[in-house]
Amino acid sequence: MMRAMPISLENPMLAAVVDDLATHGWSQQALFLPADLVRALAAECRRRDAEGELNPAGIGRGDAQAVRESIRGDQIQWIDPGQDEACDRYLAAMDQLRLAINQGLFLGLEDFECHFALYPPGAFYRRHLDRFRDDDRRMVSAVLYLNEDWQPEHGGQLRMFLANDVNHDVEPVAGCLAVFLSGEVPHEVLPARRERLSLTGWFRRRGTELF
Repeated sequence: MMRAMPISLENPMLAAVVDDLATHGWSQQALFLPADLVRALAAECRRRDAEGELNPAGIGRGDAQAVRESIRGDQIQWIDPGQDEACDRYLAAMDQLRLAINQGLFLGLEDFECHFALYPPGAFYRRHLDRFRDDDRRMVSAVLYLNEDWQPEHGGQLRMFLANDVNHDVEPVAGCLAVFLSGEVPHEVLPARRERLSLTGWFRRRGTELF
């Protein structure tokens, strides 16, 4: 794994994420953001869904992108700065994480893109990597969960396939943040038995699109 340089941060959770990425290639933080912000983000996701702003997610990119619910069943909408106060607070927090990762791991991360993701009951996302074959810019994936009172029997876990045939499941509990190396950690979303909300995003470096 990568070697992390020591970093001095007021928020020890940021340092923990950097250390985990260097050591394991992934990190899980149970309470990454304040509960009031997580609730506001969940409410914004539901508002957008109620107003018909979320659309079925596709796989692939460009002209090859297609909706295939046998592989991926979530509905998404990308977020941009200035759309909503809660989203802006989230983007600011993720920018602090971007700076911490750059300081500790020298990955040259330049930006962060993310979208709301809503999985209806029964939806899933089969095993995949987050980096496209023709675009190497995505370096680190980050998923913030927005589901209060989530129980293991509700399903919907993020399953990461790690080295030595080890699997690690992340319960999509409100406030939990899962971070992992986009091109190195295969993962899937198990079928959910209730509506499952998240903010899913990627820290990106300057890279080359391969055609």
